[in-house]
Amino acid sequence: MADLKKLAEEIVNLTLLEAQELKTILKDEYGIEPAAGGAVMMAGPAGGGEAAAAEEEKTEFDVILKSAGASKINVIKEVRGITGLGLKEAKDLVEAGGKAVKEGVSKDEAEDIKKKLEAAGAEVELK
Repeated sequence: MADLKKLAEEIVNLTLLEAQELKTILKDEYGIEPAAGGAVMMAGPAGGGEAAAAEEEKTEFDVILKSAGASKINVIKEVRGITGLGLKEAKDLVEAGGKAVKEGVSKDEAEDIKKKLEAAGAEVELK
């Protein structure tokens, strides 16, 4: 069995970018999604009719940074302001491309973030 205390310490010491990557791996590969309170919950299969209804009335959006464009420094500044990440983490996120800047935000907030990033020169997608 794994040393749980050591594992817990490693998780607590993750940077925000590393925690975001861990969240993505757990969600995509194992179907585990963090709950609002920080607890981990299993994602259950959705019924066909429920999934179609959810797509029609989408209320949460992910803001994906496709590319930084020509003015990468301005985009990094905007990403820092939006996410609260440190300089290195924001730079890594911008340089990686195709990463989520914000997940599960309202349509209005997603549009606002998209406008800010596009004004800074980035190419952005809402999902």
